[in-house]
Amino acid sequence: MSGPAPRRRGTGTVSSPVTRRVLVDEEFVLLVEAAVPDLDLAGWLAGRREELLSDLDRHGAVFFRGFEVRTPDDFSQAARAVSPDLLGYLERAAPRHEVADRVFTSTEFNAEQWIPLHHEMSYSHNWPRYLYFWCAQPATGSGGATPLASERVITPLIPADVRERFLRSGVCYVRNYGPHLDLPWQEAFQTTDRAEVEAYCAASATEFTWLGDDGLRTRARRQAVATHPRTGETVWFNHAHLFHVSNMPAEVSAALLREYGPDGLPRNAYFGDGEPIPDEVVTELRDRYREHAVSVPWQRGDVLVVDNFLATHGREPFSGDRQILVAMSDLYVNRSVL
Repeated sequence: MSGPAPRRRGTGTVSSPVTRRVLVDEEFVLLVEAAVPDLDLAGWLAGRREELLSDLDRHGAVFFRGFEVRTPDDFSQAARAVSPDLLGYLERAAPRHEVADRVFTSTEFNAEQWIPLHHEMSYSHNWPRYLYFWCAQPATGSGGATPLASERVITPLIPADVRERFLRSGVCYVRNYGPHLDLPWQEAFQTTDRAEVEAYCAASATEFTWLGDDGLRTRARRQAVATHPRTGETVWFNHAHLFHVSNMPAEVSAALLREYGPDGLPRNAYFGDGEPIPDEVVTELRDRYREHAVSVPWQRGDVLVVDNFLATHGREPFSGDRQILVAMSDLYVNRSVL
């Protein structure tokens, strides 16, 4: 990437401040490393938005290593150097905490669990085009990488009959919010006002039903694929394999089904016409993502930028302490489902 001469904190300019290399043969994931000490990532990225987006168009993800990114504010400034207006997080699917303005903790699921590779918020009618991750603390024990998979590799591997079935009907997501199921609706929608939730659901073509004193069920039909707004590529883009009941441990899903029935599960995915998705279909999708995933172990201060259309991300299990922060930008609205 070219652009204004970069700066180091407290120093003058340098002529060759970074090195670049691709991590996977298929041109997937570009590693950009600082070649000089104390190189300020926000300052280096200033004026380079189009160059970075072009790199993302080509490589799907860009890893920045060795730059000076010490605090959540440093990370926020680096992300805002590319995208000044970072996004909030509504219609949440996982617990997170905001640690700086529109900078969040990454998904706070049990450290022993894999988080399957997925596109951020592909269950919604809108989602971020770009994701920013910052490693404040790599796992002090083992594991904890954020695996990535290229949708340019995965999409062609989806069997034609599966692709056709999803394209014909889309995906239907049913979610139940409550204090004992998944997230409370107040956390998911970031409000305590039922009228605000109803307005959001109405605007996003989401059916909703209030259940008892503090429960909410939503049902929404969404896309199976999406078209990249810059490259024009059509890629697999949904949460069916992640929200499907088969993604839970068998003993957990069995207990929930006994207690709440199929309509009362915290979340589940169906074909868009309401027909069940066979377990083997989504299991194969999860397996393909894992099989083709690329893992780069985190180092403190690393920043990873991901094109949310072209790459999926997940999380490996880990031990010890770990903190990865995330920011999101460039909201994309899928008008075809509204």
